[in-house]
Amino acid sequence: MEEATGTVTLHRVLRAPTDRVYKAFIDKQALEYWLPPYGFTGTVHEIDASVGGGYRMSFTNFSTGESHSFTVKYLELEPGKRLCHTDRFDSEELPGEMRVTITLNEAPCGTDLRITQEDIPAVIPQAMCYLGWQESLAQLARLVEPDTPEG
Repeated sequence: MEEATGTVTLHRVLRAPTDRVYKAFIDKQALEYWLPPYGFTGTVHEIDASVGGGYRMSFTNFSTGESHSFTVKYLELEPGKRLCHTDRFDSEELPGEMRVTITLNEAPCGTDLRITQEDIPAVIPQAMCYLGWQESLAQLARLVEPDTPEG
């Protein structure tokens, strides 16, 4: 019997150009800053921002010190427009491979961001996955929206 899987979809408009938002999805320090949900820190162990490449990352619970890691493989990278990748948890307790599709469209005020995460393992409640993404996207906005002076 096959495990049931879930899908979450998210939409957010960011006050930032598409190239800046795209960069946040392929930059080591940016991913460590914005991707972990509230209460977690992130470590990118290695990264190769090319199709067929990817990254391995750990989220560590700041209160308990417990962590879990996952591996991302980039399937599509279209700068400023689209990313698609697979995610696989390194733990056997979280089996399967998820697929994440990120589309970036120019909007009059910045970037129209849409994310679909498919094939979420049945052991992960969809509501928790959606909440985690909401928290991550709030942190993404804090990273990419400020129009900081270049220097």
